[in-house]
Amino acid sequence: MKPCNHPQQTENVWLALEIGNSRLHWALFLGETLSSAWDTDYFPESLIQQLTKCQTLNDLLKKIFPPDQPSDFFTLTNIPPLLIASVVPSQTAIWQTYPNIRVITLDQVPLKGMYPTLGIDRALALWGAGKTWGFPMLVIDAGTALTFTAADDNQCLIGGAILPGIGLQFAALGQQTGQLPLVEMQNIASLPVRFALNTTEAIQSGVIYSLIAGVKDFIEAWWHLFPDGKIAIKGGDRTLLLNYLQALYLEIAAGLIVEPNLIFWGMREIIMVDG
Repeated sequence: MKPCNHPQQTENVWLALEIGNSRLHWALFLGETLSSAWDTDYFPESLIQQLTKCQTLNDLLKKIFPPDQPSDFFTLTNIPPLLIASVVPSQTAIWQTYPNIRVITLDQVPLKGMYPTLGIDRALALWGAGKTWGFPMLVIDAGTALTFTAADDNQCLIGGAILPGIGLQFAALGQQTGQLPLVEMQNIASLPVRFALNTTEAIQSGVIYSLIAGVKDFIEAWWHLFPDGKIAIKGGDRTLLLNYLQALYLEIAAGLIVEPNLIFWGMREIIMVDG
């Protein structure tokens, strides 16, 4: 998403950072409005140290924005607060030098019935989706891990599930076996042949069709429990997963809310309540 040019709305600017298993996910907010969202690789600690020395928002954005996006569009004279939600403790630690930082923890998410080891990313995404579109809500996160996280109409966690994502399943077969090849995900934008006559396509078929069957089963179980329950999907493989569902189960695909920024919606709910 490209930034909006709102130089006059600088009094309530804040940054959100989701530290994921493989990348950093960023959002720039003007109050409650999402101005821009983007992804980057992990930063070296030396770059994070440089960020702490930035004097203006523009200086900061020049270092963290992707090279192809303009960053010189704010007149804010100091650097904004940074809210962090992280599933990688080692990465969280190296961001502690940033001034005006707030790390969101599980006890700050108002969902009822959470267990202590629930991932903050899952909790925030579910809270953001439910507060935006209503409960009951099931969130599917098609990321490095494929997760299902659900809450009932009382905003109480009913549970979920975790399994390896598409890329992780391919990587496991390629790296943990003696003769199976490493399958590249970019080569499978459309559904593969189900009954394959070569090893690569057999891996594609096995992983994709079993994964889609599992997703379908969870969705149908959710709608059995909550016929009016909503489903939102996020994560880096969301488009790929949606394409497969559209090809096989169009009615299910049509019932999904596709929104990559669910965690940011959850973070926004928390910061707006806290002021």
